[in-house]
This record gives sequence, structure tokens and C-alpha cells, in this order.
Amino acid sequence: MRITGGRLKGRRVASARAGKGLRPTGAKVREALFDIIREGVVEATFLDLYAGSGAVGFEAISRGAARVCFVDQNPATINAIKRYPPFSATPNNRAIVATATESLRRFAAKGETFDIVYVDPPYHGGEIDIVLPLIGTGNVLNKGAVVIIEHPSKRPMPKTSGRLTLKRSYKYGDTVLSVYSLNDN
Repeated sequence: MRITGGRLKGRRVASARAGKGLRPTGAKVREALFDIIREGVVEATFLDLYAGSGAVGFEAISRGAARVCFVDQNPATINAIKRYPPFSATPNNRAIVATATESLRRFAAKGETFDIVYVDPPYHGGEIDIVLPLIGTGNVLNKGAVVIIEHPSKRPMPKTSGRLTLKRSYKYGDTVLSVYSLNDN
């Protein structure tokens, strides 16, 4: 798997062999994701929940994010992310072994916020139903923040969740990127 854009374009992402559960976001979808958020990633704080291989977070680093926080519950994947040289090239980057819900609660308690949150949970299971409300009602988003959920095309997404409103969904084969914005009312 290679980084598709930015200063690290073409560089291979080394990841841990995490077993059956790892479903890396394909190059086409990653390119589409960064076409959607465009310059919004430059100098942004970026949260990669369910980081897996770390490919999405490394794309964010490559495209100018000020800080990326990788979260995954698999210690092997987090260790692989930490060993990848672009991770340590920006000292503010973090990689955390935790579930998405644990990390969101910790971020909210500490007042840690993000400009862009990318959520790519396992396709089979109810993770989205738990995590999206935590993001929408928690205090983990900066003003003007964007939340992008990667999900299967057969999975409908709610129009709102807490302070989040679904702005648009983009379909790529069996994968959909649903983009939410924060209502600052």
C-alpha cells in the first residue's frame, strides 16, 4: 500500500500483520477522501479512529496535517505505526492503543479537540451506532470540524447525530464516505 498524495506520495506504508480484521482503506477511497476535505487538512488536527494500517493518517501527514492521532485497539498495528519514520517526523503525532469509545471519552475529559475525524470501524458490527453519538455530543471537535465515516453502501447513516449534520455521502463501489459537519448553533 502506497501513499497517494502530498510530500510522501508513492512511499510504501509498512503495517503490522493484524490478521483477518484488517481492511485497509483502498487507494481510490483515500484519494477521494482527501479530494473531499482538500486544503482543510493543511495545519489541521486529524483523528484517525480505527487506524489499522495507519494509511489514512499517513496520507494526512503527507498532505500537511499539523498533528495526527492514530487510535486502534491492536497493539501490533499501533507499534507498526510508531515505527514508521513519517510518524516521528512530526513530534505532535500520537498513536494510542485503545478502543474508539475509550479514546473519545479521554479526549473529551482532557479537552483535546480535532478539526477532522476519520472513522473507519469494522463493517460488521454496531460500532458506528456507538461512536457517532459520542463524537456528536462530546467535546472533541473544533469549530468548523468535519467528521467522515467510511461504511458499507448497504448501511444507511442518520441525517443528524448530536451536533452533527450529514452534509453529503460519496459512493465508491461498496464503500461510502459520509461527511458530517458540526452545527455550532
